[in-house]
Amino acid sequence: MTINPESNWFGEKPVTPEEKTGLVRGVFDSVASKYDIMNDLMSGGVHRLWKDRVVREVRPRAGKTYLDVAGGTGDIAFRIHRKVGGQARIILCDLNEHMLSVGRDRAIDRGWSDLEWVTGNAESIPLPDNSVDTYTIAFGLRNVTRIDTALSEAFRVLKPGGNFFCLEFSRVNNPLLAKAYDLYSFNAIPRIGQMVANDRDSYEYLVESIRKFPPQHDLKKRMENAGFSRVAFCNLSGGIAAIHRGFKR
Repeated sequence: MTINPESNWFGEKPVTPEEKTGLVRGVFDSVASKYDIMNDLMSGGVHRLWKDRVVREVRPRAGKTYLDVAGGTGDIAFRIHRKVGGQARIILCDLNEHMLSVGRDRAIDRGWSDLEWVTGNAESIPLPDNSVDTYTIAFGLRNVTRIDTALSEAFRVLKPGGNFFCLEFSRVNNPLLAKAYDLYSFNAIPRIGQMVANDRDSYEYLVESIRKFPPQHDLKKRMENAGFSRVAFCNLSGGIAAIHRGFKR
């Protein structure tokens, strides 16, 4: 399997790895202020149920360290905080400062000051080896320039015995559902992006990036190649999204 093939495309557009990182940063600069409302509109609120499911699988506990990568506006980290706020270390890391700013504002509105906010790339996380108990990434891995590098970084920062959780759009299994999902994705989502966020292009990229993301079994293999054991995935909503899980021995 070719290492990091996704580094050479931005949606359907061929690019260099350096160009891709800048283009992805530009997308999230553009959509940051409308990111949360767009998630609700695009998924009919179902993304909230998927994120709830991830955190139930994480099973947050006091005294642990949680790292949420590409966690910008805080959806996963806030759910963890509601379970163990003040009794665990929760770090949000995101490439995009605008996304982090939105998340910090949301935390301040809730009166939470104990979350840690780090600007950083999933491919080079500014944390020591073996320093976190749980790594989560929700709807962020498909935007990473080098997925294999990001998976290796996740393995590096996890402590032995630590767990990796990835929630990401995936490959629909049912042909009828896949056809309906394609019609909705390629037609409705860019239009919603134009009406709500005044940004059709960014949402066209986000739809294209979903179709370019590795299918479930391919991502499972890439996680195993990064060193994870007990790798498994479960499909959500017929494979529209999936949760991948790995363990560091």
